[in-house]
Amino acid sequence: MIHELRHYRCVPGRLPALLRRFETTTLRIWERHGIRQAGFWTTVIGENNQDLHYLLAWESLAERERKWAAFLADPEWIAARAETEKDGPIVAQVANMILQPTAFSAVK
Repeated sequence: MIHELRHYRCVPGRLPALLRRFETTTLRIWERHGIRQAGFWTTVIGENNQDLHYLLAWESLAERERKWAAFLADPEWIAARAETEKDGPIVAQVANMILQPTAFSAVK
């Protein structure tokens, strides 16, 4: 099992729109594609309170490539993204890392 840590820095004031999109649309589409989330976090104390961090769980890099590509090409996702960004972009910057647990990690 590997995990993908994704970090989204929102356009100022647009974090609520991003959270709403995940809650009402994105997670449902992910479920259809078999994408498994391991948690979501916002920043309470830290550098920027307009950030969203989340973890995705993957069996392998091959699974990630296949399912992420299918998600990005999904017509419902494309339409939802366009609709939620009709008043302007939500996310200013995206960063991600693929993480592999250590032998002593509580999460395998």
